[in-house]
Amino acid sequence: MATMTLAIPDELKQEMEKCKIINWSAVAREAIESRVNSLKLLDSITRDSKLSEKDIRELGAKIKAGIARAHEKRL
Repeated sequence: MATMTLAIPDELKQEMEKCKIINWSAVAREAIESRVNSLKLLDSITRDSKLSEKDIRELGAKIKAGIARAHEKRL
């Protein structure tokens, strides 16, 4: 198994030390694995996409606007 060194803020380290029962290496490993799996899924979904970056940005803006309208209706 490979080893990775990680730098974190001192304040975070102090908070982590309060929870000695937690295996922080396992937490980090699981978080990294989860992110890698998400990126693999995203890649498999978009691999054959014909959309340009501009198209994607426009679609994202429309989705965000739609979500914002839905939330405004709830208020």
